[in-house]
Amino acid sequence: MDQIKIKASERAEVGSASVRRLRRSGMIPGSVMRMNKGGTLLVKMDTHEFMMATRGRTSKQMLVTLDMDGKELPALMRERQNDVLSGMPIHIDFSEVSLTEKVRVVVPVKLMGEAVGVKIGGGILEQVLRNVEVECLPTDLVEKFTIDISKLNIDETIFVRDLNLGDKYTVVTRGEYAVVVVKAPQGGADAGKGDKKEKGGK
Repeated sequence: MDQIKIKASERAEVGSASVRRLRRSGMIPGSVMRMNKGGTLLVKMDTHEFMMATRGRTSKQMLVTLDMDGKELPALMRERQNDVLSGMPIHIDFSEVSLTEKVRVVVPVKLMGEAVGVKIGGGILEQVLRNVEVECLPTDLVEKFTIDISKLNIDETIFVRDLNLGDKYTVVTRGEYAVVVVKAPQGGADAGKGDKKEKGGK
């Protein structure tokens, strides 16, 4: 994942009224959890600049460099709170990170292809697990893991232990958890064939 740079500065605004005024001025309030029990740093950033810097990004967790008046602070964006009506960001939570120390993150799992058990066998695809927790260096963080399900047949399952994510990632999620399964169609694997015969009048 390409690193994102966001200009930020310390903020003195606290309390609901002060934060609302800050938002009306075109700024987003945020906080940075400092490393090694360094407390929490209150920050603010320009809403337009933040939106432009994160445009096209779908991950809820991403590595950013906060430009604090010329001093760079690597951080992981942990949570983004959006306004219910407008969808605009109203608060951002970051955690300071070291680029040489692994972090624990939750990454979405996306499916690629059409399972043969669905395409030919008429099975039902069910994605049981939509995220996996891994440990990796901040610079190796990705927006998603994509797994190919095209060879998956009826009554076959891909478990967490079957995921081949590469040496950069240590999977934390338990290996026996199912990620995706192709279930037999209602009435059994031959149900689809029976329907076809009935329609054909044979």
